[in-house]
Amino acid sequence: MIAPLATLLTHTAGADRAKPDRAKAGLAARGCDDPAAARLSADLVAVAAGDRQAFARLFAHFAPRVKAYMLKLGMPAQRAEDLAQDTMLSVWRKARLYDPAKAEAATWVFTIARNLRIDALRRERHPEVSDDELLEHEDDRPPADELLDGDRRARRLRGALAALTPEQAEVVRLSFFADLAHPAIAERLDVPLGTVKSRLRLAMAKIRKALGDDDR
Repeated sequence: MIAPLATLLTHTAGADRAKPDRAKAGLAARGCDDPAAARLSADLVAVAAGDRQAFARLFAHFAPRVKAYMLKLGMPAQRAEDLAQDTMLSVWRKARLYDPAKAEAATWVFTIARNLRIDALRRERHPEVSDDELLEHEDDRPPADELLDGDRRARRLRGALAALTPEQAEVVRLSFFADLAHPAIAERLDVPLGTVKSRLRLAMAKIRKALGDDDR
């Protein structure tokens, strides 16, 4: 199980606290204004100084996401969990190499996960395939953290569409999927043009809120 590794490291005596100044400076240099990304980078910097509580937070955040990434790429469940644990162990051991000025924590962690998966494929399933060939194949995919974020966003979008009223869902379908102009939608539904625009405006507000885009 994934959980025992985090528990073991969290309860080890003598944990040190690290100040996240280096993470803040690095994020500022890259123009990052995402509080969640800042917290993760600060925790990763703290882990480099031996902060096991910071590692436990990173573990809780990244371990299930790395496992989900491995499953999405076709790894068996147990192997996916093993690779997630291996990834987080590497994070613990290599945290001192992390530079917040060069990458967000998520990018750095998923790069480790990706490289471990390449090694696993070479050893276990494709011993005759070179590392260069596997790297070339992997580079065709979106970054792992973007892939997972896109999958979560798609699920939220489906949920938002399902939550629309039938009238709102119909104008969204005709506008975005049938590619009809507003006057054509009004004519097809036999409703005033203003009603079409109002329904579409309300529907898009609900969708943006579900996707977390309502404040943009």
